[in-house]
Amino acid sequence: MKQLLTGILLWSTLNPIAAQSNIKFNDTTYLKPVEILAVRAADKAPFAKTTIRQADFEKNNLGQDIPFLLNQTPSVVVNADAGNGVGYTGIRIRGTDATRINLTLNGIPYNDAESQGTFLVNLPDFASSANSIQVQRGVGTSTNGAGAFGSTINIATNDIQKDFYAELNNSYGSFNTLKNTIKFGTGMLKNHFTIDGRLSRISSDGYIDRASSNLRAYYVSAAWLDSKNSLRLNIFSGKEKTYQAWNGVPENLLNSNRTYNSAGTEKEGSPYDNETDNYLQTHYQLFYNHQFNPYWKANLSLFLTTGQGYYEQYKAQQSLGDYGLPDYTHGGSTITETDLVRQLWLDNNFYGSIFSAQYQKNNTQLTIGGGINKYDGNHFGKITWAQQQAAVPAGHQWYNLDAFKTDINIFTKWTQQLGKHWQSFADVQLRAVQYDINGFRKNPDLKTDNHYTFFNPKLGITYTKNNWQAYLSYAIAAKEPNRDDFENGTTTPKPETLHDIEAGIEKRNASYSIVANLYYMRYKDQLVLVGNINDVGAYTRTNVPNSYRVGIELQGAVKLSNYLNASANITFSQSKIKHFTERIDDYDNGGTKDIFYKSTPISFSPAVISAATINILPFNHAMLSLVSKYISRQYMDNTGNKNRSLAAYYVQDIRLSYDLVNTIGKNASFIVQLNNVFNKKYSPNGYTFSYVYGGVVTENFYFPMATFNCMAGINIRF
Repeated sequence: MKQLLTGILLWSTLNPIAAQSNIKFNDTTYLKPVEILAVRAADKAPFAKTTIRQADFEKNNLGQDIPFLLNQTPSVVVNADAGNGVGYTGIRIRGTDATRINLTLNGIPYNDAESQGTFLVNLPDFASSANSIQVQRGVGTSTNGAGAFGSTINIATNDIQKDFYAELNNSYGSFNTLKNTIKFGTGMLKNHFTIDGRLSRISSDGYIDRASSNLRAYYVSAAWLDSKNSLRLNIFSGKEKTYQAWNGVPENLLNSNRTYNSAGTEKEGSPYDNETDNYLQTHYQLFYNHQFNPYWKANLSLFLTTGQGYYEQYKAQQSLGDYGLPDYTHGGSTITETDLVRQLWLDNNFYGSIFSAQYQKNNTQLTIGGGINKYDGNHFGKITWAQQQAAVPAGHQWYNLDAFKTDINIFTKWTQQLGKHWQSFADVQLRAVQYDINGFRKNPDLKTDNHYTFFNPKLGITYTKNNWQAYLSYAIAAKEPNRDDFENGTTTPKPETLHDIEAGIEKRNASYSIVANLYYMRYKDQLVLVGNINDVGAYTRTNVPNSYRVGIELQGAVKLSNYLNASANITFSQSKIKHFTERIDDYDNGGTKDIFYKSTPISFSPAVISAATINILPFNHAMLSLVSKYISRQYMDNTGNKNRSLAAYYVQDIRLSYDLVNTIGKNASFIVQLNNVFNKKYSPNGYTFSYVYGGVVTENFYFPMATFNCMAGINIRF
């Protein structure tokens, strides 16, 4: 790494194009990334949105995953299996989980085609390559990929870096957490060519026992561009190895042993040392943008995402019949069970194209876009070791099943300025999905052939005057069930539909800003989390006919002086299911027991979510930030039972940063992050299940976050 950095610095010194500081460069003469403009909400778009620039999140980019970098945005709740934000992390926005959050990378869909989850652990340190992140809450504008039921997150990396740069980012902290990143960019070569790159590694022991992470990633982007054309190729990849921590901590151990991890403990003696999740994901993105004339520009993009990986698990006393093997007879005795090590594999390709054309003249802006993508997924399992080796053939596969999914969408967005103060917005999307599943691990004979067609219109109007802006919008979104819904459901899951009404008002100036947003989200056949998880940590969901979320999001920021500024947001909401039936296993009488609720809270939907940051600037280049987060009680199922809930919590962090300018390179930033300074014991996530056995029995499991911990980093830019 040192040799590479030295070579880059030497090259920049000798290269006359990169080293000259008097080259005239005007960003506006280069074609902006059309693929980003097509899916993002503009400033006057009638939707709740937050756009975060690189400068806003780079100071707390010390190794934690992207959800934790978004933790201060409105209506956000984050969690982490390992307890410290490294490895597998989760995010909920307005109470909806990541399977309902549409995530795109430069406009290209990222959500897993089958689970619909956003597994950013597969792209370690991707924030270090991001130029900006936009979060749209609610349905938002039409985008590519699965429908948005709580939010859309668009991450952009294709901005032009006009000057040469090289960076070294290093951080270290609690739980032996280490992050090393090297970044470089050539700047503009001969005013037409540029290359950017990044190498990253992150490792951590985790707060939870054995919840270690070993993450590696690279990012390379090369572009050629002029005033009317741009061609860019992105190749980036991430490799992760994490020790499983998805079982949670049983309630009876939460106070006495809150870092307990049951993964690997089926092995007698010490836990199995390779109870891990392993995955390699590589992305290839090709973008071509063209400006036809002053009014029309267009984009065509091709992409391929490859993924290969597996869970490895030690399983005790497994029935040979469950793995398609006959009983084994030896020496007059019959063996029906054995301890074994198994791997559950996924090998998949996700590929396709997105496109858009934009017209802008006078008071009219029109965008036509869409995409087509195809997913080919192979699920298989193999046994790598067995205690009774003679009973299990070497490398035995007990299932090998395929799944295929095709997703086609097209949308049109029309923005019209109506006089001096009014602007209208209309957006229609047609989406068709074909999803075929050729069996499941536990039910290989269950095959599904599903076709869905969704029509998603959106309408809105915005009024702007004297730094005030107000808007009103109505949007419809619909989406298909995911793989787990088909596998775990007792009945065929239905697609779900959302009607979203948003109204907002805001005022912004140089000294302060205030924002208020009202939302009413009405669902038909919403797939809600039941509360329990399956044997690989995925939540079970069920359709409920009628449910809703209603709330108000308040935001404010103020600059009190050159030495003090503050920002805060708070969400008050109510999320309810009408006419919910809880169904639990009845081991006393056989079958199930049904318990009816007329109106009940939706799981994992806190009534209050708030965040605040106070920045104190005692002298030049120094900043002290007080960062806080409050989440009210969350119910782990849909019964509103306090005994199956996550307690409210308040967490206070402190961040100190100091910049040295033109002393070590162009800039050196020193950062110290003190997390959970009040040593709060809290759990933002968990699961529950109940059954009848001499009465109703409930078992709760929690995913605790770390008590007081810290990170320190130094970022040097040359």
